[in-house]
Amino acid sequence: MIVKPNEFQRRRRQLLNMMEEGDIAILPTANVCMRNRDVEYRYRPDSDFFYLTGFAEPEAVAVFIPGRKHGEYVLFCRERDPRMETWNGPRAGQEGACTIYGADDSFPIDDIDEILPGLMENTLRVFHSMGYNPEFDTRVIHWVNALRDKARSGVHAPGEFVALNSVLHEMRLFKSAAEARTMRQAAKISVAAHQRAMRTSRPGMMEYELEAELLYEFTRRGSEAPAYSSIVGAGANGCILHYVDNRAEMQDGDLVLIDAGCEFECYASDITRTFPVNGRFSAPQRALYEVVLAAQEAAIEQVQPGNHWNQPHEAAVRTITEGLVELGILKGRVPTLIKNEAYKPYYMHRTGHWLGMDVHDVGDYKLGDEWRLLEKGMVMTVEPGLYIPAGSKGVAKKWWDTGIRIEDDVLVTKDGYDVLTGALEKTPDDIERLMNAE
Repeated sequence: MIVKPNEFQRRRRQLLNMMEEGDIAILPTANVCMRNRDVEYRYRPDSDFFYLTGFAEPEAVAVFIPGRKHGEYVLFCRERDPRMETWNGPRAGQEGACTIYGADDSFPIDDIDEILPGLMENTLRVFHSMGYNPEFDTRVIHWVNALRDKARSGVHAPGEFVALNSVLHEMRLFKSAAEARTMRQAAKISVAAHQRAMRTSRPGMMEYELEAELLYEFTRRGSEAPAYSSIVGAGANGCILHYVDNRAEMQDGDLVLIDAGCEFECYASDITRTFPVNGRFSAPQRALYEVVLAAQEAAIEQVQPGNHWNQPHEAAVRTITEGLVELGILKGRVPTLIKNEAYKPYYMHRTGHWLGMDVHDVGDYKLGDEWRLLEKGMVMTVEPGLYIPAGSKGVAKKWWDTGIRIEDDVLVTKDGYDVLTGALEKTPDDIERLMNAE
């Protein structure tokens, strides 16, 4: 793993330092999810849980108790079981939870109803993320109520719940050097996959064939899975923002929009490129593409520490509106068109989102009523687009069925930005050169 055990230990210490004696934090991992009947989806741990533990097995609960004499980090997990390990692979067990994953103490998950209420006795506050796992929420409330029933015996039940997610998500918003290295690797893998798709593309291919090239490159380079369902939309399908069917044939003269990124060691990448199926942009396609590219470049320049979150979006909107006026798709004064949101029929989404362990990562975009300021360690996407479906009123037919989005992953640095996915071609000339190289 790129993220070493001491990194997880550092994160746990940071959390414990924000708690006080008399607090307890309880964090379950994700449940196993069934795909159909007795077939399970490939397991992926809860992001908050993995962020603190590095533990990837299901059926586990992490508990943090500052000042506990026998150790502040307790991990409930499955016991070793030779019979089950024959079927599903090795387990860490209680010994591995401590020696490999750094827990101070570990108990079998099957004993949690007997042991965890005792750990909660005489605590004052419970840090727990309510609402994400209703079944587990019910168990936590049951444990608290059981302690309340022992009040006459001198047992004190915790009297306050604190949203653990609000604490953890602020921590996760700022990436450490180790996290940045992991995200660089995810980006590197995804760049190679997009380059493979560009080199492979040809008229007559099915969208799913191009998706298969992406998935192959993800896997052969060590990614566990895509970070999200890949979008491969050719022609009119590129105008569907969340198109994931990927079942159509790609026609000569189409653009194809690919929004795809791998996950590496539970960290996401997120890239979009749009390119001509046949390797050559038509004049109208190139003209619209240049508008989106200019908007992305203007937005990326606004990714600076001290700028606020919305400044990249404002720059993209301004550049796109100016470009649409220049092409004759919009008419009027640019400030008025922006004020009236005249661009929105063709550019209806935001210019980016936080990126990290989740592709739409955690972290507040506003603090109070103000856009938050960008700071070193934040990672965001920058992804302006233009979408002009057939039948767009008042728009010349040469622009119809054109969907273009360009997306990169950008790390905020001490004095500027670093485009983690910058190795991937995105100017029309560079894309054509790559696609037509022998």
